[in-house]
Amino acid sequence: MEQNPDFAEVLDVASEAGHILLENGAEISRVEDIMNRISTHFGVNSGNFFVLSNGVFTSGKAEKVHKSGGQASTYANVAFIPIRATQLSRVTAVNRLSYDISAGRCSLEEARERLEQIKNMPLKPFWEQLLATTFSAGAFSAVFGGSFADCTAACISGFVLFFYIQFVSSRYLSRIVGGISNAMIASLVSIACWRLGLGDSLSDIIIGAVMPLIPGVPFTNGVRDLANSDYLAGLTRLTDAMLGFFCIAMGVSLAFMLDGAFFGGMVRLTGVTASPETASYFWQAVAAFIGTLGFTILYGVDREQYWVSGLVGVAGWMVYLLVVRLGGGTAPIASMAAALVVCLLSRFSAVPTRCPAQVFIICGIFTLVPGAGIFWFSYYLTSGAFAMSIQSGLMAVKVAVAIVLGIILAMELPQRLFSRRKGAH
Repeated sequence: MEQNPDFAEVLDVASEAGHILLENGAEISRVEDIMNRISTHFGVNSGNFFVLSNGVFTSGKAEKVHKSGGQASTYANVAFIPIRATQLSRVTAVNRLSYDISAGRCSLEEARERLEQIKNMPLKPFWEQLLATTFSAGAFSAVFGGSFADCTAACISGFVLFFYIQFVSSRYLSRIVGGISNAMIASLVSIACWRLGLGDSLSDIIIGAVMPLIPGVPFTNGVRDLANSDYLAGLTRLTDAMLGFFCIAMGVSLAFMLDGAFFGGMVRLTGVTASPETASYFWQAVAAFIGTLGFTILYGVDREQYWVSGLVGVAGWMVYLLVVRLGGGTAPIASMAAALVVCLLSRFSAVPTRCPAQVFIICGIFTLVPGAGIFWFSYYLTSGAFAMSIQSGLMAVKVAVAIVLGIILAMELPQRLFSRRKGAH
């Protein structure tokens, strides 16, 4: 440990670490824990950290500062954290840095240099993000019952969606308008493919196409924040997630309205379908792995964690299928059981990989998100079948609540059950 470090410098480094964490998708409890860990190691116990979903407040008071003749000195810093693309590799890097600091392997100056390097870590290559969006859309089409033709159509929609987001939505549109238009474009391309004869089930194509738009990070972090009694941040993030779901629903509805206006009538869908081509456990496991892998790329997870993240997602989805197919369980019961397994496996995987469990939870939970419920709510609402719309919406809410319960139950278990030593969690 450094001798007599300047307390303002220590709090500044801790604040910078918190800024990087919050900006790139870390949950509130992790931000506070790491900031406190850094300041405590360097002997500064007077720092007070208050973290919200989009801001970090840091303050402290030194009892004596030698440079000023023993007079008291204070420190205060308020940082606004804008909403940006999630990069979980930076969260992992800061998490590992904090443990290196605690172990005495990193000085204050070295910590500052490493934080600067973490801030400048490059995003995933353009081609990798393109492939992730394209193939995750196709994979989730299979997960929700689509045929191989449906998967192909969903891949085309995902391909077009990625370019639209990169060159139009993210550059020129507000978040809400962009979210609605993203879902509308994905749905319109899906409808076009279906009308041209590519694909069997329009619903499965659209569900897969809009899955890359699901707000998984605010949803998962909101749940974890609530579980950690950070009610303000948790409700804020869950509200943000609900806004994302609303934008998807609006975009899908607008696409059906535009198609109906052009072709003189609303497309008539017969309900949930499941193609025998992709129904086997083998193809479901492959689809779940590819879909989860796509989100690990989109969320900037380290490449060394790709396999673990993918396998966690597969395990969760297999549990869901087993509960539904063999156990006769309902979708909410199966979702809660699967979410519990995803979180438990994530916590077990966190220690040996020195990677926050949150990374695996966020990516692995996507197979369980009620994307189908959102679609059917939007479709029935647009077609005027209000009773069916309410029923689909309530089922989506039930599944979401079940996922929340599964996550909370798993995260309430003490860390000592997963490791005998202090590790990433």
